[in-house]
Amino acid sequence: MARLNLLEETRYEKLPVSVYSNQHEASVAVANRIAALIRAKQAKGEKAVLGLATGVTPIGVYAELVRQHKDAGLSFKNVITFNLDEYYPMKPTAQQSYVTFMYENLFSHIDIEKANVHIPDGTLDKDAVAGYCLAYEKQIEELGGLDLQILGIGRTGHIGFNEPGSAPNSGTRLVTLDDLTRSDASRDFGGKANVPTKAITMGIGTIFKAREIILMAWSKKKAPIIKKAVEGEISGDVPATYLQLSQHVEFVLDEAAASELTRFDTPWLVKDCVWDNILKKKAVIWLANEIGKPVLKLTEEDYNNHGMAQLAVEQGPVYNINIDIFNQIQHTITGWPGGKPDADDSQRPERALPAKKRSIIFSPHPDDDVISMGGTFIRLVDQGHDVHVAYQTSGNTAVWDDDVLRYMEFAIDFTNSIGEDTAHLKQSYEDMRAFFPNKQPNEIDTQEIRNVKGFIRKTEAISGARYAGLQDDHIHFMALPFYETGKIKKNSVGEEDVLLTIELLQKVKPQQIFAAGDFADPNGTHLVCFKIILAALDRLKGKEAWVEDCWLWMYRGAWHEFETHEIEMAVPLSPQEVIRKRNAIFKHQSQKDRPVFPGDDAREFWVRAEDRTRDTAQRYDRLGLAEYEAMEAFKRYMF
Repeated sequence: MARLNLLEETRYEKLPVSVYSNQHEASVAVANRIAALIRAKQAKGEKAVLGLATGVTPIGVYAELVRQHKDAGLSFKNVITFNLDEYYPMKPTAQQSYVTFMYENLFSHIDIEKANVHIPDGTLDKDAVAGYCLAYEKQIEELGGLDLQILGIGRTGHIGFNEPGSAPNSGTRLVTLDDLTRSDASRDFGGKANVPTKAITMGIGTIFKAREIILMAWSKKKAPIIKKAVEGEISGDVPATYLQLSQHVEFVLDEAAASELTRFDTPWLVKDCVWDNILKKKAVIWLANEIGKPVLKLTEEDYNNHGMAQLAVEQGPVYNINIDIFNQIQHTITGWPGGKPDADDSQRPERALPAKKRSIIFSPHPDDDVISMGGTFIRLVDQGHDVHVAYQTSGNTAVWDDDVLRYMEFAIDFTNSIGEDTAHLKQSYEDMRAFFPNKQPNEIDTQEIRNVKGFIRKTEAISGARYAGLQDDHIHFMALPFYETGKIKKNSVGEEDVLLTIELLQKVKPQQIFAAGDFADPNGTHLVCFKIILAALDRLKGKEAWVEDCWLWMYRGAWHEFETHEIEMAVPLSPQEVIRKRNAIFKHQSQKDRPVFPGDDAREFWVRAEDRTRDTAQRYDRLGLAEYEAMEAFKRYMF
């Protein structure tokens, strides 16, 4: 396992941190430690008392423990567990309850005694909660305390549900959830309005009493809060910073979650570096932003005062470094995303030939194409390239129920106006009207409702693609099966998902592919769709000649943008092109004003998109490059 824990690089870190190359390796390592503890206790005839967490983070740990139970004979007969928290109020049978979570992911698959499982009770009368919490604490104490507590971390810095403002000596209690915590949980509940406002949680003081504490975090999404927790000052504003006071804690991270720690983000501040071009470019851009100077105005003193003296000595004089990096950034800018015909392409991000390229824009959801790269989409069409767009999923979970009724009412009126029988439509409409008032959070819609929601997204996508200039035969709706569950949680990728993608690729034989590379997408669909494309290309590589001449460009969505040093193609947009892109986004009317899953950003998608591309242009401007209205950014993926 690739564990990265180099002590000489961690002087900024205020507690022990182990970093693994990916979350699977990290999860297996944590599971092995839990298994070793259980076996050591078994050998002594003792009970192993575990504090367990819920959420996405520990799922891989639980999966590995289940595997070891089934394949390696790991028994849980001597294990007693106490879960960190539970929503309040919450029925244990609810899909969103942590009782359901724990049994689905662990307890139903191992030989633990049911009497040894303890999960806070979300069904209690409010008057009974305080006494229950004291009893929960007493049970743990009577068993001699927790041998091991595993934790995740929320974006507010909460551990358990100890939100900002929690005291370091707090015990098990009823708490009010932070607004951001409720936003992050909104998809599980079919909307933020359905997320409970309170929870029962172990306190920070309870957690501290554990003989060993392991906090786990995966993904780039957790990187900012991990940096605060590991390197920041101890503060009630970030409850996880209290763990710096413990002598028995370790953070276990994947590389993405650790990416903003100083030793990974700005390693020149803590050690000598091997200055390859990628690191040099990142460091010079960082320095320019840090002191607010254009790249070409950076001096040797600037380098020496900000941890970059080694670079200045090894590759200086610094003005030559500045010119080199400035030119590299400048060469990413192009108004010809499909390549400029009859031009020297040695300093351009895309090839000049063929002058007219076959391009596929893969859009995970039916609006990602125009939101993320609508200006480039329109530019490619305007410049005469053979552009196709492929909508990978139907997006049918992201439509409001009342929109369904509105479209059904239109269908009934239209059908009636042309003299056709509306009896079946009317019956479907009445069934829908009866269904919606009794619909539970995240309850699966009927197939007819899901169809209508999919049709709404489809017609909007067609309208947007037509506005961008495409003919109908260049607009493809894949409706990949993995997505068609009717639930927020999707199926695993199947063979048909890959085969449908292969079929489209073979039909178009693209020289360019644009795909969503926004892996911090809160819905997770972007990453799944990207992996499907890679799987399809992997099967075609070496078998079909066109694949060798195909370039894959990643774009990002409304959530995040590439870091400046990562950008390999930046397509500038004029004010008029920004408006054209906005109009294409407006075609997605079901996603305007207030989409079903907005994330934690209240801005409309078109506003987010414009703010993001304006910020990218301003970043280039601050580095001393030409000033543009907006820029869409891309990074090439080598497959």
